Amino acid sequence: MLPLSMAGAGEKHMISRVTGREDMRQHLADLGFVPGEQVEIISDTGEGNVIVSIKDTRLGITSQMASKIMVD
Repeated sequence: MLPLSMAGAGEKHMISRVTGREDMRQHLADLGFVPGEQVEIISDTGEGNVIVSIKDTRLGITSQMASKIMVD
């Protein structure tokens, strides 16, 4: 298991759990980051942001948020 922030561009992973404070976990769940969902890293901007594809949607999240999402 590793944080999503450590995954490389083009990799697909399954979300195993989401950590952090309750408000952060709820926000990520609202965006679709829930255990069992597949997520793909589209690109890492290198400026602290990560672009991902989840549930047929592309989203930009901060690397801090990505570090709370644990994937297999």
